[in-house]
Amino acid sequence: MNLAPARKAAFAALLAVDRGAWSAEALAAKSVQLDARDAGLASDIVFGVLRRRGELDDVIRQYSKVPLEKLDPEVWIALEMAFYQIRFLDRVPAHAAVNDAVELARRSGTASAASFVNAVLRQSQRRPVEVPETLSTPAWLLDRWTTRYGRDAAMGIAGASLKVPERYIRVGSAEPPAGAEATGVPGCYRLASGDPGPFRFQDISAQAVVPLLRLEAGQTFLDLCASPGNKTAQALETPGLRAVACDLHRSRARMLRELGIAVVVLDARDRLPFSRQFDRILIDAPCSGTGTLARNPEIKWKLEPEDFADLQERQIAILRSGLGQLAPGGLLVYSTCSLEREENEDVVAAAGATVVETMQRIPGRDAGDGFFAFLLRG
Repeated sequence: MNLAPARKAAFAALLAVDRGAWSAEALAAKSVQLDARDAGLASDIVFGVLRRRGELDDVIRQYSKVPLEKLDPEVWIALEMAFYQIRFLDRVPAHAAVNDAVELARRSGTASAASFVNAVLRQSQRRPVEVPETLSTPAWLLDRWTTRYGRDAAMGIAGASLKVPERYIRVGSAEPPAGAEATGVPGCYRLASGDPGPFRFQDISAQAVVPLLRLEAGQTFLDLCASPGNKTAQALETPGLRAVACDLHRSRARMLRELGIAVVVLDARDRLPFSRQFDRILIDAPCSGTGTLARNPEIKWKLEPEDFADLQERQIAILRSGLGQLAPGGLLVYSTCSLEREENEDVVAAAGATVVETMQRIPGRDAGDGFFAFLLRG
């Protein structure tokens, strides 16, 4: 039996995510040979399954006599994919989703695995059960957002995580492509469809961070956690900026060399190797990413409450290193795409910095990803 290329690629990508890969990277690797239409379907399935996993697993529980935690990953993912397509993709015939799920289980497991998948899916067709849509968000995350932001905002954050993110591009002062719509962030345009041309895709909230630095020509600028370089490139729109970009990983640092500036591989938690101080410093710190669940939905299934302590320790060390390199009267922006207090206010307080201004963007309330940013003075 021939498998639809899109479902084959989606299945392989979801298995890779189950083994620790990031969804976007896994999908890109498994979709290399697909045409645009199949790549689009594979993307719909992968991100749809990850966004709706809690709800899909509720459906599986209605029909499976085997507890979810005892299912082999291949069987579990084949069922999730099938139920997602049947439940949410009108353009996919149910029989095609069922047949390919059975074949995926057969190829990756055993005949008994295929028979099990077939039995569960056929039963669902014969005995439809109404399973209500849910926010597909772990209860502990909803509880902490409710405590921090209130119930309505928490529901908004969770609801936003189920939606396909809008597309934004960084245009700067250039002429935007046809069909692009201006936003409240200067140089940021929404592109509902079409080719971005020479412009980078960059979320609107991410584009709102760099303006806080109030960059001017001739200033020295240090980006301590720069990869993949979108914010550094935005900073370089300021003429005459003398910039240095840094990253922990050599492979990611290579991505920055196209910017035509000095690139340094370093661990920003350690004492920095620069003999001079900088007028402006950007620390877009590594974080949990809970503000980006629509874009990186696997985070909500991988993250555990105890992860925040380790992240906070690293973030405090990085911020202290950056503050030590800031010139008197200089400005530093510390930002994360996390919604959690431990990674934001608590980090800034622990570092003992003077806060000049704050920016807070919340999914469901504001356009784009969730972001926190703090403008700090040296």
